[in-house]
Amino acid sequence: MKLAIMQPYYIPYIGYWQLIADADVFVIYDDVNYIKNGWINRNRILINGSPRYINLPVIGASPNKLINEISTNYDEKSKKKSLRMIDNAYRKAPQYEGVLSLFQEMINFEGDNLALFLEHSIRLFAKYMHMDTEILMSSDLDKDTSLRGQDKVIDICKRLSADEYVNTSAGSHLYSFEDFAAAGISLQFITTKIIEYTQFKNDFCPNLSILDVLMFNDVVAVESFLRSYDIATS
Repeated sequence: MKLAIMQPYYIPYIGYWQLIADADVFVIYDDVNYIKNGWINRNRILINGSPRYINLPVIGASPNKLINEISTNYDEKSKKKSLRMIDNAYRKAPQYEGVLSLFQEMINFEGDNLALFLEHSIRLFAKYMHMDTEILMSSDLDKDTSLRGQDKVIDICKRLSADEYVNTSAGSHLYSFEDFAAAGISLQFITTKIIEYTQFKNDFCPNLSILDVLMFNDVVAVESFLRSYDIATS
């Protein structure tokens, strides 16, 4: 069984979804510390040819708190602001209506726990893109909470009977092929290939939120993007 583990991100870029698609089981790492100025509560969309941040409002965000200890603050004013940004950016995009409905369903999540909001959004978008990966929450797992970093990941792999662990190439400095091999686990890293598509008449802007990908491409095309990566096993 191939396992992937990653913090929950807000409408993340295509590489995050490639990781989910490549794994048999994806664990949302919700019981680790929040990262400020990262991707947990923001991402980028294309507005007038330039990348602009779209934010998920949160309360009391701090690197001293776990992700699942933080609350969202998606009131009606914030929802309307986000919808205006999406409309300004993509109202003429070919897949606008369907993806707008998806976005609306995401922001109308009932509850204010950040981790649960992000879990819901990940499941929602994964279903839209026809993924069948099993998704679990780290906080629901029986694990050794005294462990940190690589040791904790290896422990989760063992407890879930995973013999393969996959991460994005951005995390390659965090893990050792030798240490995973010693635990009987094949360590793998995926690197997204160059993916380009038409964004109106603009020069292509890469690595935006999955919203951008979905606005300009139907699901069949997106499914091909999800398989467009290289994988390193040593």
